[in-house]
Amino acid sequence: MFTQNTWFILAQVLGVITICFEFTSYQIKNKAKYFLVTGIGSCFWLLMFVSIGMATGMATQLSLILAATYSTIRNLVFFGIFSKNTPRSKEWGINFLLVMIVVAIAAGTMTVLNAPEPVRWLHIIGLITALAFVIGQYLPGVHYVRITVVFYAIAVFFTQTPLNILYGDFRWNVMGMAIELAKIVSVIVFYKRYATEPKRAQLQFEKPILSTAPSGAR
Repeated sequence: MFTQNTWFILAQVLGVITICFEFTSYQIKNKAKYFLVTGIGSCFWLLMFVSIGMATGMATQLSLILAATYSTIRNLVFFGIFSKNTPRSKEWGINFLLVMIVVAIAAGTMTVLNAPEPVRWLHIIGLITALAFVIGQYLPGVHYVRITVVFYAIAVFFTQTPLNILYGDFRWNVMGMAIELAKIVSVIVFYKRYATEPKRAQLQFEKPILSTAPSGAR
């Protein structure tokens, strides 16, 4: 039977695995593959919070478990949407995105209202950056998701420090901070690689050139 120390050690192992998946995901340009990798990472992130809850009490981790569950479902559903990449799946994806935005606003608002007044501003910033990230994930291209995740990671990073006074706990959540730092570092590495890639001309759709030669000419 697991002891509190065993659950805590397991949580750290799951955290390291999460870091590996999070870092890898932001090196991927293909949207479907990105969602698959980050979705798997979210599963380990969820299990990490469950393990911490088993060590310290589920009540202290319930909001984080719900957030991780929301993230896991969102990423894996988006993986399915971008894998199919059909007009029908895109339409379904927009509707799912709107639902995810509503859920994020509702959950974020509850978090802001329940947060201690001295750090409520931090959770307001977290809500704004979380919404931007959810939208940025769905937008086309490789840049929106990476720009928005940096701001979101910074906001979440500070919630893992004593600056965020919750439950009278002034300890540093080192693993939580490391996970957010991994995202930021991964984005920096991605753009370092992106800058060194050879420049490619953008593909353009051009109108066909009409021939002025007589119809019988060859």
